[in-house]
Amino acid sequence: MRFYCWILGFVLAIAVGPAHAAERSGQREVDVALVLAVDVSSSVDEGEAGIQRAGYIAAMRDPRVADAIRGGLYGRIALTYVEWSSPTDQRVVIPWREISDGAGATSFADELKASAYKPGSTTSISGGIDFATNLLLTSGFQSLRRVIDISGDGYSDYGRPVRAARDAAVKAGIIINGLPIMNERAAYRTKIPPDLDKYYTENVTGGRGSFTLVVKNLEDFHKLVLQKLILEIAQLQDHREADDGVPKIVKARS
Repeated sequence: MRFYCWILGFVLAIAVGPAHAAERSGQREVDVALVLAVDVSSSVDEGEAGIQRAGYIAAMRDPRVADAIRGGLYGRIALTYVEWSSPTDQRVVIPWREISDGAGATSFADELKASAYKPGSTTSISGGIDFATNLLLTSGFQSLRRVIDISGDGYSDYGRPVRAARDAAVKAGIIINGLPIMNERAAYRTKIPPDLDKYYTENVTGGRGSFTLVVKNLEDFHKLVLQKLILEIAQLQDHREADDGVPKIVKARS
């Protein structure tokens, strides 16, 4: 009898060990720690920047995001919003927030809506990735997954090679998903590279299960951000898409 009690105690110690370790370190456990990293370089005009922000705001207010959050193992995520441009210009707009329900997601959206917008200059995707990587490694959260969600409308033309930044992040166990913006522009505006989607796939995104969603029309930005957030939060292996293309959460396989 004592032997079986010892075995049971040993098994329980293994099961709760990680949780106790997280408590001792003062780290809060979450399903995913997610950095929303948004391009505000000079190629992004004020109108496009406004549409991007509005897309994230609308997505965070959508009840399907709250459903995805509640469906996780812990039922909560850590989220921060960053804007980046040059190698030395990255700004945390919304610091780390723990979100576990619709009220928390809406509060995040309201805070983002009230934040001032500051345009940047050159485009350094590598600088944005390095900055986001550091945020994840020092977040104070213990997460099952660490993800950088990066959007932009051009190549990385300043700073260290983007692949070096991507590879370093992936080596640290971070997943990078891309949202290249390839909308049509007026003739006087700088043209978006026609192969930006391929560039993101080959140079920017990385890590197990990483993906790229392409924005062809800014009017679809909200829908694509919503789709991306649900996929990232829920890490869906089994899902169906609604008529609007946004994934529906379905019961996970047992």
